[in-house]
Amino acid sequence: MDKFEDVLPKLVQIQLFSDFCIDDENDCRILRAVYDNMTVENYQKGDVIIEEGKFGDMFYILYQGKVQVYRKTPAGDKIALADLSSDMNIFFGETALISDDPRTATVKAITDCRCIALSSTKFLEVCDREPLLGYRVLLHLAQGMAKTIRDTNSDKATLYEALFSEIESGV
Repeated sequence: MDKFEDVLPKLVQIQLFSDFCIDDENDCRILRAVYDNMTVENYQKGDVIIEEGKFGDMFYILYQGKVQVYRKTPAGDKIALADLSSDMNIFFGETALISDDPRTATVKAITDCRCIALSSTKFLEVCDREPLLGYRVLLHLAQGMAKTIRDTNSDKATLYEALFSEIESGV
């Protein structure tokens, strides 16, 4: 893996670690503990990094390359949700840090990719030693999940209104 000094600027650009400051000695010490527990995983174009419905305990930061995120409809059709690149400071699989639920989407490499990965076990071990890490990261996770719930509720209301209007106009 690249040296800590090379990875540190990337870490603090990732939303989950954005509350940490490169110039703060304590923050750097905490991020060093995270870095020391991360591994590098390389994927070739076409490799599946995360598969919808499968269980996994890894959180990934896309360090180099591009990925596509997609889901399957109830009928089994594939719907692309996003094409993402490492320059966008992308991470995925973050809910695995706090939950052992099945993955909710597939992440596939559309170029050769290099990811920095952290297992939930290692994350929780670091959090036990560094509670500030847990607090800050879990706050970002909770905020992200709250936004997802709000967006989902809004989407459901929009779909309900559209369906109701369609039924009403057909009567």
